[in-house]
Amino acid sequence: MGSLFDIIFSANFGYAVLRVTTPILFASLGALISIKAGVVNISMEGTMLTAALAGVAISAYTGSAFGGLVGAVVVGMLLGLLLAYFALNLKTDIILAAIAINLMASGGTVFGLFVISGDRGISSSLASKVLPRIQIPILHQIPVLGPVFSNHNVLTYVAFISVALVYILLYKTPLGLRIRAVGENAHAADSVGISVKKTQYIALIMSGAFAGFGGAFMSMGYVSWFSTNMIAGRGFIALAAEALGMGRPFGVLLTSLLFGSADALANALQAFRIPSEFVQMVPYVVTIIGLVVYAQRKHSAAQKVRQEDRA
Repeated sequence: MGSLFDIIFSANFGYAVLRVTTPILFASLGALISIKAGVVNISMEGTMLTAALAGVAISAYTGSAFGGLVGAVVVGMLLGLLLAYFALNLKTDIILAAIAINLMASGGTVFGLFVISGDRGISSSLASKVLPRIQIPILHQIPVLGPVFSNHNVLTYVAFISVALVYILLYKTPLGLRIRAVGENAHAADSVGISVKKTQYIALIMSGAFAGFGGAFMSMGYVSWFSTNMIAGRGFIALAAEALGMGRPFGVLLTSLLFGSADALANALQAFRIPSEFVQMVPYVVTIIGLVVYAQRKHSAAQKVRQEDRA
């Protein structure tokens, strides 16, 4: 037990938490934007997976990590656009459309990888590029803080900066006001001249872009290759993080760190003689517990409102 505490209260564990939080945070911010506009994007898992493959393939063929990143984000935006078209134009149930994207991505990326490279399961023959790490001047020389916060992949810093950017977008810009207005009352927004469909299109495309960043990090930062179903439920965990974050960017940051800590803990437990099945289920158990807490909190709030109405 002492060894476990030594691992948890170490700079390496803190570094790991920030690293594994990155894709969850990207996806959570994307989910937040779409939900604020009144459209639920549960295709984050499939979008991240497709973007991860796109990043590896494009970076390999262009010889540019930045080109791979741009390609991954564009693919994420296109999938967000596809979901918007089916849900908003064709009036398909958005949950079913998102499930279809997830299923398509699960099998389609395996087929796509084989077509592109002839590889099965993992992109071993693709000379994909890796996004650079950044060593922060002065900070990297400070004990404890340096090893925790410095020398991360560039997308880790982008993810945490994005929390502030999303806050500014939603609460300090006209577009953010339109997104929140549409999400709170679409009919009222439409009555004052806001295009509900256009706003929801923008929100879903932005949601896809954030999922694209998360997918790119997984295959070009977290590791340097693509493998089958490598997102491993992080897109769904991100939806739970968004729900627990109570619709606030900084709340989403805290809950993403919580789930990132659970993931990092699962990785740390691999050093002990603990069955791998138990270790692998830790992040998902924490997700379930978090959702139970969220449901209980929401139920209590609804009961309080009903009691106030009766009074």
